[in-house]
Formats: sequence, structure tokens, C-alpha cells
Amino acid sequence: MAVCPGGYAVHRSVVFVIACLAFAVSGCMLVIPTGPAPLRYRDAIFPGVSITKDVTYGSAVNQQGQNVTLALDVYQPTGDNVTSRPAIVWVHGGSFCCGDKTSGEIVDEATTFAKKGYVNVSINYRLDPNGCSASAPTSHCVFEIQDSMHDAQAAVRFLRANATTYGVDTARIAIGGTSAGAITALNVAYNPDDVGTSGNPGFSSAVRAAASLSGAKILGTVNTGDAEALLFHGTSDPLVPYQWAQNTVTEATKAGVGIYLTTWQGAGHAPYVQHRTEILDEETNFFFNELDAGHAAR
Repeated sequence: MAVCPGGYAVHRSVVFVIACLAFAVSGCMLVIPTGPAPLRYRDAIFPGVSITKDVTYGSAVNQQGQNVTLALDVYQPTGDNVTSRPAIVWVHGGSFCCGDKTSGEIVDEATTFAKKGYVNVSINYRLDPNGCSASAPTSHCVFEIQDSMHDAQAAVRFLRANATTYGVDTARIAIGGTSAGAITALNVAYNPDDVGTSGNPGFSSAVRAAASLSGAKILGTVNTGDAEALLFHGTSDPLVPYQWAQNTVTEATKAGVGIYLTTWQGAGHAPYVQHRTEILDEETNFFFNELDAGHAAR
């Protein structure tokens, strides 16, 4: 192990590309949280998870003019007495046409982080039957991508509006997703002021961190002060090109916003099962650091 500019440790067995503020560093990773086990927010300290399904968090009109009720599932550590906990919004993939909040990898992540002490919500959002394709994008696709961002922001605001009910620390909220959900998560991270009208007005839509599996920023621009991001991407992704992830890194770096890109040579789209342990370990380190979980309630 060695230390990179910005205070990040080097792990030589995995290829990383990281922008640490103004630095673009190859071979870096986030600092692993230290402290005796079990350490809340780093280690699994709760054996059980309580799930509350189909909670309405907003509503919005879709591209067909129909009003859509927006629902989420809440994942909390069973028996937890802490009343102000970091929270993560999880967003499923499906090319903006398909998928559901019960997507396997999203459920796994929400369950894993609930056992570590986080509040988690997995959300449904407006979908379009035509979806989106990187090879043949259409004008309606941009509107659908924007709709999903606005819905996810409403979920962030829902957590703030209902912080007492769900025991959420409103200053420590993150977002993560896969594929279309990862695009949505990054768009939320970089567009805190383009909030839409999907529900829960009067609360901030900003997050402190965003995790992306096979995603990239599509909307808006990265500005100083935006949330830091952790990206996982395969170089042979046929759906969300690897270059898009690299472009996101470049833009964030120029804005002085921290961003971390884990590259899998030859990997395709959203290889969660193959890289599960690595993804969960990196997300654990990332969220712990970016949400300053070492100083959160415990």
C-alpha cells in the first residue's frame, strides 16, 4: 500500500483511474475505514433487515400523458435504535423502458448496506415502452432520462421530508444504480437544482455521493461542489460505452470534483455477479468516506 495525492491508498492488484480533486491518478482507491470490528457502516452488524414495500413517494405524468404513482421499498436494519442514519437511494436499470425496484443486484446492495446500519430505498420511476438505445437515441429518450432523474430526486426529498419516520440523517444521503439507474444516479449527483415536480417540494434534492455500475452522466454539467462519484465500467460494454464513463471522469476532473473509475478490461454491461465482492467493498469504502460515516450517529 502507498498513498496517492489527495490521501488515497494504492492497491496494486486492481486497475483504477481516479480523479482526486485536481489530480488524475492511476492505481488509487479510497481509504479503507479503520477501527475495531464490528464498525457500524463498514461491517455487517445487524443479522436481519426489515423491508417496507410499496411506499408512495410521489407522482408524475409520463410521456404518454398518464399520471404515474411512484413507489419505493424501504430496507432498514432490524432492531436498530439509532434514529439518525445515513441513507442510500438505489435505482434499477432496464434501458428506461423496463425493470423494477426488486432488481436482484439492487436488492442485494440495499440488503447489504441495511445490515451495515444504513437506511436504503429502492425506487420505481417513470418508464417509457420505447426505452433508450445508445446506438439509436431518439428525442423522447432525453425526456425519459430527465423524468427518471426528477423521480429519483423526489425520492431523495422524500427521505428528507420523512426523516423522523425512517430515522434518516438528512445531511448524509447518497444514491446508486445500475445501467439506466446508474445514469440516473449520476444525473442526480450533477444536477441538484434541476428538480422537477415529482413530489416532496421544499426539500433539497442534493446528495453527497453517487455510485454507478455501467452508467455515465448524460444531463447537465459537473460543477464545483457537486457530489463525488464512484464508477464501475467494462471496456467492452455494448450498451453504455466505456468512453461515456471516461468522458464523465474528464468533466468531473476539470470541475475539481472527485470521481473514481474502476475499469474492468474486456468486461461487458453490468457484470454485477462476477464482481459482486469488489463492488460492495468499494461502495462500502466510498460511502463511508463521502458520507463521513465515522462521525454519524451510532
